[in-house]
Amino acid sequence: MGCMRIALINSGIGLLAAAAELHRLRPDADLVLAMDPDGMPWGPRTADDIAARSLACARAAAAFRPDVLVFACNTGTVHALPALRAEFEPAIPVIGTVPAIKPAAAFSDSVAIWATEATTASAYQRRLIADFAGSAEVTPVACPGLADAIDAGDEAATRAAVADAAARTPAGCGAVVLGCTEYELAAGPIGAALPGATLFRSATAVAEQALRRARTGGAGSGLRGTPPGTGTLRVLLSGRLAGLPDAALRYPEGRLLAGLPAGGRAAPSVHA
Repeated sequence: MGCMRIALINSGIGLLAAAAELHRLRPDADLVLAMDPDGMPWGPRTADDIAARSLACARAAAAFRPDVLVFACNTGTVHALPALRAEFEPAIPVIGTVPAIKPAAAFSDSVAIWATEATTASAYQRRLIADFAGSAEVTPVACPGLADAIDAGDEAATRAAVADAAARTPAGCGAVVLGCTEYELAAGPIGAALPGATLFRSATAVAEQALRRARTGGAGSGLRGTPPGTGTLRVLLSGRLAGLPDAALRYPEGRLLAGLPAGGRAAPSVHA
């Protein structure tokens, strides 16, 4: 039996929530985290630029022959998921990140979607609301500066951005969708600013889908069960093998992953 290996990409540390969830579900799995500090943030970039930088991260991660590639970024999923799937599938399944609008709308008839300014303004999000919100009243809430503050590990700036977004969230809102993977790292402050609202996140659903796809395809197909042992961690910063960024260690998810043994360098890639 081969070892399961899962790669995740994001411009910054927004991939930590899904990576930590994957580690909890499959502690034996090797994780490859590919970030892009040279190009972040991706949000203000053009769609073509986001696709190009996403592909560069994914190619660096693919050198480690993962069983599945997780696009742990809402903005990237909006603009670049088709490009990644065109290049890597079917050899490597690619999992995108979609905001949890459907379960939030089933839970409450008043829903807010917190997201970046770019995602909030996108046709993609409007289409998701139309397709999955049903009869719920949905309020898009752009959160300028919040993802950047979280990526920097700046607690004061995070609190200020959360307070600003909370002030623009309808009173009595029963469900708040965290429509940016970085926001899941600040679920504590966000929940405290929105008493009475239930937060809906994507990390668990993304991790579960990644494991399903890893078992049915990818470089190590045929994996079964959960073998004993602890997986390794590899971190790529704009393609360079490195350690976790200092900001990652400000969050429980980052500290959890920092305890994993380091993996080695890439084997020769079988991907052309």
